[in-house]
Parts: sequence; structure tokens; C-alpha cells
Amino acid sequence: MLERLFRLREHDTTARTEVLAGVTTFLTMAYIIFVNPEILSSTGMDRDAVFVATCLAAALGSLIMAFVANWPIGMAPGMGLNAFFAFTVVAGMGYSWQEALGAVFISGVIFVFITVTGIRSWLIQGIPGSLRSAITSGIGLFLAIIALITSGIVVDHPATLITLGDLTRPAALYTVLGFFVMAALDALRVRGAILIGILTVTLLSTALGHNDFSGVVAMPPSLAPTFLQLDILGALHTGFVHVILVLVLVEVFDATGTMIGVAKRAGLIAEGRPNRLNRALFADSTAIVAGSLVGTSSTTAYAESAAGVQAGGRTGLTSLTIGLLFLLALFFSPLAGSVPGYATAPALLYVAGLMLREITEIDWSEISEATPAALTALIMPFTYSIANGLAFGFISYVVLKVATGRWRQIHPATFVVAVLFAIRYAFFSE
Repeated sequence: MLERLFRLREHDTTARTEVLAGVTTFLTMAYIIFVNPEILSSTGMDRDAVFVATCLAAALGSLIMAFVANWPIGMAPGMGLNAFFAFTVVAGMGYSWQEALGAVFISGVIFVFITVTGIRSWLIQGIPGSLRSAITSGIGLFLAIIALITSGIVVDHPATLITLGDLTRPAALYTVLGFFVMAALDALRVRGAILIGILTVTLLSTALGHNDFSGVVAMPPSLAPTFLQLDILGALHTGFVHVILVLVLVEVFDATGTMIGVAKRAGLIAEGRPNRLNRALFADSTAIVAGSLVGTSSTTAYAESAAGVQAGGRTGLTSLTIGLLFLLALFFSPLAGSVPGYATAPALLYVAGLMLREITEIDWSEISEATPAALTALIMPFTYSIANGLAFGFISYVVLKVATGRWRQIHPATFVVAVLFAIRYAFFSE
């Protein structure tokens, strides 16, 4: 049956190799079941329900990837997109989390449409590489400032806006410890370094009396507080136009870039040979819609899937294993509920550092490319908004290209996005 479903021999692999690859990928991305509830619960969402929604969305996405695309890629709610959902849309703009879920649903439907029609490929080809790299780097900086504030390492100041916090406080010390544990283990190529760091801080803080421990295993909590609670009509408000635009853009670049990178490493995209990229793109876009229904932010392909590919994963059996392990994780809700914010803060900070690698891909010698890229990355943390960073980047890119006589280098996709953002600020600013 496995051979018929996943064509193992054709991909020169075995069921044992695929299962081990799935376990490897799961360990590297399982931190999301602790981090996502911590972030989304700040909006007022029920933390236990978000935990269940996270596991279900990850399982559904990975299973769709397994059976539709037959690719070894794990899916789960994306880092950066969950921060945009919680800290920009809800906390910053004042919308309800139900309306934010409605926006995720609409973006998912749009995502399916642009994937099926080929518009997604047009967007990917049209957006300049410098802005794509800057978007990833900027989201990394955004996650970093969230982590530093959550841990108390950075605090507000009446004169300088921000300053260094009290590093002797337990939260700051645990964050520093967790960060070094993750970095050291990752440098030593230990699988699940981020997950181990989170659990280390949780257990140590509990043993020292700084954290309440609720247990490890129990029946899954109720999904009712978030299931089908999305407000689609509320998300159709004009103020949500740029929110949905940002969700679609980040989903397009994040998921597509990750899938192509992982698939190339696995040898699934070879020159002159048919591949299943379109199926994979369709799988991840439908997963976004499913995730919004159960109650979580946008689901995306995880770069950590490269760990499973490195371990030999070549087919959807790897993704099937990942999906089943996320379903098994449903029974560890007490453990997830026991993880404090200062245990997930180092995970955010470490992932931020990994995302900043993209900044080296920017051509800093070309001002009309470098300046918009720098604005994109800098505006995100300093305005506490991914949307503002994207807007500044796209608008400045078009303006500088026109001003320097390089208007022919502007792809229609870039021009359209810039105009949409400009209209938003001109007519729909808060």
C-alpha cells in the first residue's frame, strides 16, 4: 500500500528511511506547538484551543502535502505570520481575533485562486529578489523585538523609547539560558535543538519554583472556543484590504521559497523533468483555509523540512509521519500549558537570527535595490508592523526606480502592489 501511495522505489527510498525522516523534521519544528499558543493567546484566544488548533492545522497541512503532492515537507502555522496576526492586526490595529481569522480565511481563498490560475508564479517572478530577502530579514527583526520585550531584556523608557531591562530578573536569565542552549545544540547539529531549549527552561524554572507545572499527558482540550469562530464579514471591512494583501504576499514568498528550496535539496525539481510543484503549492494554499477554520493563523511550509530531507526523506510518507506525530502531540496539552513565555522567547529570538541570514542576498552596491530593502527590514520592528515594512519597501522601490530612470526594471506585479499600498495610506489610514 505504501509503495502504491508514495512510489518509494521510484524515489530510491524505503519506508523506514521515510519514517525516520518524518520524526527528524517533526522534532525540529515541534516548538511551534508551544510558541503559537503563547503568541495567539495574547489576543484573547483560548490558549488550550489554540494548542489543539495548532496541532490540527499542522497535521492537516502535512497530510494534504503527503497525499496531494507526495513531497517530504512539513506544514504548520508560520512564525512571523502569527506575530503579524497577534501584534499588528489585533493589538496594533484593534481588530478582534475573530476578524483576524476571517482575514486569514479570505487570504487562503485568494491564495488558492492565484495558485490555480498561475498568478502566484507571476508574483514570484515579478517581485525583486532584494525585497524578498528584506521581507524575511524584517520579519526576523520583528520576531526579535517581540522576544526581547516578552523576556524583559528590552523595556520601554520615557526618554529613549526603549532601553536595557533588568538582566537579573528570572525571565531575562531564563531567556538568555534558553537561547544559548538552542544555539549550542544547533551548532552541534543536535536534532530538535529549539524544542530541547524550550523544555530545558520549562523544567528548570519549575524545579526552582518560578513556574507552575500542570503535568505532561491528558486528553486533548476542547477546540470549541476557536472552531469556526472566524468573522468573515468583519474582515471584509475596507481597513482589512492591506491586511489581506500582506498575508497573501508573505504567504506567497515564505511558502513558495521554502518548498522550492527543500524540493531542490531532495532532487524533486530537476531540469527537463516534470515535477509536482503545482500540487505542492495547491496543498499549502488549501491548508491555510483549513487552519483558519479550526482557529489559527496562516499555515505554511517549514524550512525545517530540510532536516528530514537530509535524513533521507523523499516522499509524502515523510509528511504523513509528521502529520501523525502532530496528532499524537494533542495528548500533551498539560505540558504545552506549562511552558512560560520566557521559555518560548529564546525560540523566537533564535529563529529571528536564522531569518536574518537572508540579508546577505541583498545587492548593497545598488542604491535603488538596497535602500528599499533596508527600509523594508527596518520599518517592521520600529513600527511594530510587518505591513508597514512591506508598504515602505514596495513604494520606495517604485519611486527610486522611476526617479533614477530605471522604470523599465519595475515588474507590473511590483507596481501593482506598491499602488495598492499607496492607496491604503492615502485613503484608509487610521
